[in-house]
Amino acid sequence: AAAAAAAAPSPRRRPLSTAVDAPASVTPEQMERDKRYAGTAEVPESLRRGGGGGEGGGGGGEFSIRGQSKEGRAVYLDMSATTPLDPRVLDAMAPYMIGSYGNPHSRTHMYGWESERIVETARSQISSLIGASPKEVVFTSGATESNNMSIKGVAKFYGKKGKKRHVITTQTEHKCVLDSCRSLEMEGYDVTYLPVQRATGRVDLNELASAMRDDTVLVSVMAVNNEIGTRQPMEEIGAMCRERKVFFHCDAAQMLGKMPMDVNEMKVDLMSMSSHKVYGPKGIGALYVRRRPRVRLDPIFSGGGQERGLRSGTLPHFLCAGFGAACELAQKEMAYDTEWIGYLSDRLKRGIEEKIPEVTQNGDPEHNYPGCLNYSFAYVEGESLLMALKNIAVSSGSACTSASLEPSYVLRALGVDDELAHSSLRFGIGRVSTEAGGGFVLGL
Repeated sequence: AAAAAAAAPSPRRRPLSTAVDAPASVTPEQMERDKRYAGTAEVPESLRRGGGGGEGGGGGGEFSIRGQSKEGRAVYLDMSATTPLDPRVLDAMAPYMIGSYGNPHSRTHMYGWESERIVETARSQISSLIGASPKEVVFTSGATESNNMSIKGVAKFYGKKGKKRHVITTQTEHKCVLDSCRSLEMEGYDVTYLPVQRATGRVDLNELASAMRDDTVLVSVMAVNNEIGTRQPMEEIGAMCRERKVFFHCDAAQMLGKMPMDVNEMKVDLMSMSSHKVYGPKGIGALYVRRRPRVRLDPIFSGGGQERGLRSGTLPHFLCAGFGAACELAQKEMAYDTEWIGYLSDRLKRGIEEKIPEVTQNGDPEHNYPGCLNYSFAYVEGESLLMALKNIAVSSGSACTSASLEPSYVLRALGVDDELAHSSLRFGIGRVSTEAGGGFVLGL
């Protein structure tokens, strides 16, 4: 069965080498992009043992990761943790890393004006992807900062008079959201951590409605879960919050650029975004802050009052340019990427379930992002699996908590017992994943 699955023709083959035929709908630009991506799979000279920058002998293209010598590079299936930088994004950034070095907040000379133009272009590219106004996009260092700004900023602004001091979130949120809420609890705020539906991980809308109170100021729900890929009913949650005049914050780091989204249809008031999850550079993110109806929030640190006074600090204009370019590419190629990732996901899923007994998929198989697959393998520890899969880069959970020996709190919230939670692996599939990579995984 696995052999038949491997031999089945793909609906749209990815042009990653001369041996793979490009689909008729692939543009020359996409073909060039894929060739460049294929080139990035080469082992860097600095990692080669016995080469110019390496230590010791051996040669032959071997390199060492955590003491393990390997031939070539491992198959990368951890796209939920981070994505590789798209070469075209690097092309968009490069001119501004050396040639344009003005402070984008300097308004008295052309160097500052040029950098400001770069930032505003990126702001427009990001806002176009999410259906917002450029004036509603605030640059940050990433989704972690955006989440902190949203939760702490809104709660503290509207909680000053002691009337709105209740926040609702779920038990399966990212750690930075949960820790932000715990920080508020230490300051006297009341936080409700909603349970999610067993097996699927989705929010029960009736429980959410029951949890809302007159003093509820904010509901924070992740759009797509970073460990199990479950997509929440964002439109329904947004409508409920709007009806009750409660602000709605969404952590969209795992959804941005991968699934269609519109902040007005979702009725979100604040939305956190990250560049490195959408083939952009690390160190840059954004926060969508609705202007009508207006959302007010206290800045979480002091400074020069940049970004409408919400986020002080000099913006790295070349990182902004990279984030903007990544969003523009995602908007143009989303349909192509969705079809390709869905095909690879189905192929990997079918192979795992047919070849391996006692395996369970975690999350909602219907309402999910196909590029994030989480499986529990009975009778084996996840850490042992990771050590055995030497040539595959996968994760045992969130990249922020994967070093912990504790079972995933996300899987625990789904009702998964500790033994199965310990045996879970997350497979992240993305734009540059290949059929050969998935076949290699299934062949182990």
